[in-house]
Amino acid sequence: MSTAIAATSEIRFVLDHVAQIGHLAQSERFAAASDDVIEAIIEGAATFATEVWAPLNHAGDTVGAKWTEQGVVLPDRYPEAYRAYVEGGWGTIGVPEEHGGQGLPFTLQTAVLELLGTANPGFALCPTLTVGAIEALVHHGTPEQQAKFLPQLATGAWTGTMNLTEPQAGSDVGALRAQAVPRGDGTWSIKGTKIFISFGDHDLADNIVHLVLARTPDAPAGTRGISLFLVPKFRLDKEGHLGAFNDVKVVSIEHKLGLHASPTCVLSFGDNDDCVGELIGPEHGGMRAMFTMMNNARLNVGLQGVQIGEAATRKAVTYALERVQSARSGATDRKPVRIADHPDVRRMLMRMAAQTQAARALVYYAAAQVDRTTLGDAAARERLEILTPLAKAHATDLGNEIASIGVQVHGGMGYVEETGAAQYFRDARITPIYEGTNGIQAADLVGRKLGMGNGSAFASLIADMRETSQTAALTELIDVCDETGRRLAGADADDRLAASYPFLTMLSVAVCGWLMEAQGRAASDDDLWQAKKATTAFYLNQIVPEALGLAAAARASSAELYAVDPALLLA
Repeated sequence: MSTAIAATSEIRFVLDHVAQIGHLAQSERFAAASDDVIEAIIEGAATFATEVWAPLNHAGDTVGAKWTEQGVVLPDRYPEAYRAYVEGGWGTIGVPEEHGGQGLPFTLQTAVLELLGTANPGFALCPTLTVGAIEALVHHGTPEQQAKFLPQLATGAWTGTMNLTEPQAGSDVGALRAQAVPRGDGTWSIKGTKIFISFGDHDLADNIVHLVLARTPDAPAGTRGISLFLVPKFRLDKEGHLGAFNDVKVVSIEHKLGLHASPTCVLSFGDNDDCVGELIGPEHGGMRAMFTMMNNARLNVGLQGVQIGEAATRKAVTYALERVQSARSGATDRKPVRIADHPDVRRMLMRMAAQTQAARALVYYAAAQVDRTTLGDAAARERLEILTPLAKAHATDLGNEIASIGVQVHGGMGYVEETGAAQYFRDARITPIYEGTNGIQAADLVGRKLGMGNGSAFASLIADMRETSQTAALTELIDVCDETGRRLAGADADDRLAASYPFLTMLSVAVCGWLMEAQGRAASDDDLWQAKKATTAFYLNQIVPEALGLAAAARASSAELYAVDPALLLA
């Protein structure tokens, strides 16, 4: 059994029954997404991920990216593996045809990214960030910018980054200090320092296209005064060919807990006052443009939770089927059995599989709303707004839970690096932090998303779930989410934010339960889908009732959180 990639049949099942990709293919925009094309892409990506990217995962973790005076260097064979990705056209799937892509659904691109990230989580961050840069330019770039940069970004020949965070700002984007000054020719002189820039420098591609938030002269304070700039590592000449170095220097890379194959860089722009950028969108319109990229990235970070969950589950199941230890309790003989046959290990494996499938359903369902929004569906746009914080936060929480259980299944060997189980645990830990911490996602849910359309977006989701729910515990959870959400919409800020995280988890489990229940109904009676029916039953009977227990926390007053100064907790 492979431990590198997800089961392609499971991915196809979710594409068909959750994302309903067949309905998307009925549109002129996605008509190319025929059954045979989908099948060929999934199988081809799985083979590529297994044979080319997965063998590099261990070196990516143990050797990792290295900083040098000449720039960041990835481990041996990484540049060749990335060139194979470019030559295979794997980056072009979801890019519109007019910009050099295949024009296929974002949902199908999501499936390809899952396969790549399951094979090699750190490496897959490179194309993941490029996808976000492409989205920002498609929606906010000028025709000239799109013509110069999108074809190269679409293939992955050039890669993209997003540059928000600065040392003094953290998650407070409005506190950034990077400066952009007009040069008199329509371009801007960029100066400042950005931190935590994934793949901010590397030796995989000829150019790196940085999207950088900065302030223009006399800009208003806070986020209202932020603009977005396109800043390539190498400038382009009039013919669009690579030209002079653009004064973007990698100062250092972080020494991290995990994702060692992904260089997290500190970048300095304009040390020699020779860094040139182009404005994307209107001046002071940077946050709107950047949110296009960030919301795309948030779904793809949620997808990282799926990737790690799948990889950890496959490794744990494989180990549990091979490891023989102790007789089964109550057995008539004392013959040792596979640890997979012991009830508690079976419980852990079922939980890992069910939670991974739930996270996948949630993220793919959100991805499908991206495609429906592209087709002009206003209701899908509202549904996507509600789902984005759920997909980012809950799927990454699950990735961490599943990776931790995976270590537990391995027992003491799971704590030993050589088995590989610990890598997934380390790699997963950043995902609830970057692209907006999960606490920020919860605050966004209760602060902005519940009130969208005077509550119509939330009410529509609740109504759709309630209409088809057939499980008593799920129906009860949906009702509790409805009541709690309406109460939080009218609560004061402290109470609303204090309840935000348990509420996000409750609502996420409700949506996952709804999607799992639908999959269980769609599964056939053959051997292949007995597992789907089993994981669905496990989810509805064991995980959904757990979420009901969060209702007390979601209803509690914030006064309990402020009953004592945190300093006294150290007494």
